[in-house]
Amino acid sequence: MIAFLEQLRPHHEELRKRLLVSALAVAVCTGLAWLFIEQLAAFALHPLLAHTQPGKLVYTRLTDAFISYLKLALLCGITASFPFLLYQAWMFAAPGLLAHEKRLARRIIFWSGGLFLAGALFAFFIVLPRALAFFMSYSGENLQPMLKLNLYLAFAARMVLALAVSFEIPFLMVMAAAAGLVQHGHFRRKRKFFYIAIVVLAFLLAAGDLTATVLLALPLFGLYEAGIIAVRVFVRATV
Repeated sequence: MIAFLEQLRPHHEELRKRLLVSALAVAVCTGLAWLFIEQLAAFALHPLLAHTQPGKLVYTRLTDAFISYLKLALLCGITASFPFLLYQAWMFAAPGLLAHEKRLARRIIFWSGGLFLAGALFAFFIVLPRALAFFMSYSGENLQPMLKLNLYLAFAARMVLALAVSFEIPFLMVMAAAAGLVQHGHFRRKRKFFYIAIVVLAFLLAAGDLTATVLLALPLFGLYEAGIIAVRVFVRATV
């Protein structure tokens, strides 16, 4: 037992080193983001201000604005350091991988990172402005919105992250089929069950708002169908 633990010690030391370096990278990027927090906040508010007329955003507690800016800086810090975090994970795992496994891991990191970025951009520049315009359309002479800064940032971050992660769905479906975890027709046969799971997930991400649930679920349905087509095309082409 002692000998086994001694064999694991170098891996523990390496893991601790990678985690410390990763935490330092996040802290540095978060600190840099805080230096430009006003510009970042203006950028985060752009989808709301460019397509609607909400007036000024408000905060009702003294700490709300500070906490919201701090969360925004941390989110930007994690996003900016994400490629470096992937690199650290790669450097920890690479020594134990064979040559073909390294090529596969690089391919997975490339495609998953690209799809995550594409989903975030799609959510921020296309889905979020339309969702905000829809929700703000209920305002009128007798109904004036008074949006809180922290709630808007939480809503925007939740929608962007949800679609960014959701863009991984076709990739994960292809990987599961290619690895033999499921048969080619599994996702087509189990479509209704996955649709139910998508609706539940969208409902949870939308915090129970039915309209937001629909706006989130529809792109997820499309991504799921795209994954079925991708499995049919790419997996059979490599078998």
